[in-house]
Amino acid sequence: MATTSDIKKGMRLELDGEPFVVVDYNTQSPSARGAATLIKTRLRNLRTKQLVSKTFKSGERLKEPDFEIRPCQYLYDEGGETFYFMDSENYEQHPVKRAEIEEQLGYILPNDSVRAVFFEGRVIGIEVPNTVELKVAETEPAIKGDTVTNVTKAAKLETGLEVQVPLFVAEGDVLVIDTRECRYIRRA
Repeated sequence: MATTSDIKKGMRLELDGEPFVVVDYNTQSPSARGAATLIKTRLRNLRTKQLVSKTFKSGERLKEPDFEIRPCQYLYDEGGETFYFMDSENYEQHPVKRAEIEEQLGYILPNDSVRAVFFEGRVIGIEVPNTVELKVAETEPAIKGDTVTNVTKAAKLETGLEVQVPLFVAEGDVLVIDTRECRYIRRA
């Protein structure tokens, strides 16, 4: 069983029967002698996507949720509101609402492999790889003379995601994108 000393960003835990993920945390050491260190967290409910703040005392035990993570393939979307994923092990299809996977939609295309997070037999989210390769759909051409270091421009990728890229990137280029920070890494 995990304790408060194990808390880190991205950690999943269960409070009152609901699954949460740690979005942010910090520790606070009171100046009074004998007072317990406090760990202040911001948690996102994985079912409702609601953000809550929760303070734990140092040494408290935390319950880890009973998640099952299985490989799945993104098949298609139905009207942009419901997205279908096929379990790679038993070929069962699982519908997922847009609100549950909104942050990851900019990184996936049909037929991409992802990891689906199951809680109580239902998909409550997906995990995408740390880096993905996406094609530039549109961007402005570089202007001659704009050669100051670290100058960037906006580029819209094939999924609709917008990222800042260096001036030399052109339409049609395939880029490696970091999904954790939504940033350009390099050309593929």
